[in-house]
Amino acid sequence: MEIFESIKDLYMPVQPTVRQSAQDVVYREMLPDESLRNVIYCYWELKTVHALEGQFIYRVVSDGCIDIFFELNRADEIFVMGFCKKFTEFPLEHNFHYVGIRFLPTMFPQLFNIDATILSNRYANLETVHKNTAIFLSKTMKTNHNLEEIMPELDNYFSEQIKRADFNTDNRLYKAIGIILQNRGVVNLADELDIGISQRQLRRLFKFYIGDTAKTFSNVVRFQNILRAKPSVQSLKMNKLFFDVGYYDQAHFIKEFKNHYGVTPSRAFRG
Repeated sequence: MEIFESIKDLYMPVQPTVRQSAQDVVYREMLPDESLRNVIYCYWELKTVHALEGQFIYRVVSDGCIDIFFELNRADEIFVMGFCKKFTEFPLEHNFHYVGIRFLPTMFPQLFNIDATILSNRYANLETVHKNTAIFLSKTMKTNHNLEEIMPELDNYFSEQIKRADFNTDNRLYKAIGIILQNRGVVNLADELDIGISQRQLRRLFKFYIGDTAKTFSNVVRFQNILRAKPSVQSLKMNKLFFDVGYYDQAHFIKEFKNHYGVTPSRAFRG
């Protein structure tokens, strides 16, 4: 699957580290087996170290990916979250232990042969999307497991899924994705994505395999590259970062950033 190398090499989606109740809640990511890294970006874990006194709000920012996630204490409730063009907040109670699988863009729809738009901007019970995977997870995952114990089981399962999957190796789609990633989301879609197909065909491919249009995906990639750069609050004010990443003015930059993250850039990057 050499055609997928550009996604793995060019795109490293970021989710914010936990700040609220940081001493009592941990979030971490771990890589899958090397043979899976063109398909799965990471496995992740979000759990309480100690019981919380109040409710915990976990914010998921736009990252262009599709995730499977489940609570180990309720392994019969397994969900999949699609491509989201804005942030999502989950209110969690006093004790929790979530595990997730984050798929690189285009990979979940190909692995399970579904249209990504059915999951866009929402989450659904995995059983309604891919029943066999939901059954595997519910039977395999145990309350007393940790991420290290779970990973070999996940590696084995998804390795078998990859062997059976019918991957679309359309060079035009991956050429377009590569251009967007190489340019960090700052692209003129009409001019720079002239890849030999119509805008209508391009839109259809992106919606089926990504979950939204090339324009929306580019906006998320641009936002993600800002997150990875970790600009200081001072540099945001002094260096006019919004011009460098293709925004017309600061107000537009702040509005779109807040849509993806849930807070303003100055608040997100505050030390």
